[in-house]
Amino acid sequence: MTDCLFCKIVSGAIAAAKVWEDGRFIAFRDIAPQAPTHVLVIPRQHVASLDAATDSDLMGGLMLAAAHVARLEGVAASGYRTVINTNRDAQQAVFHVHVHVLGGRSLTWPPG
Repeated sequence: MTDCLFCKIVSGAIAAAKVWEDGRFIAFRDIAPQAPTHVLVIPRQHVASLDAATDSDLMGGLMLAAAHVARLEGVAASGYRTVINTNRDAQQAVFHVHVHVLGGRSLTWPPG
């Protein structure tokens, strides 16, 4: 999609602070981090939201990619949170499905 911010990151039209990528996914630092580690993991393929997702292999791969990124970032052993905001009331700001990987500090509950 030509107007999607994350599709522009996938294509290289917009730079991002990438921490990992493979043939299906890209992980990069959030520009407004909410924790010492705050990385977004996205599929290269455009899917607007979790609610719009139909490919279980892609979505399962996305979650495994998020876990891989947590290990790379050194937060897996101490603990991390994965968040997928879905649609407007959940504060999804970019309509390209993505997983927030947050860690590096004690995270409170409920999140808000």
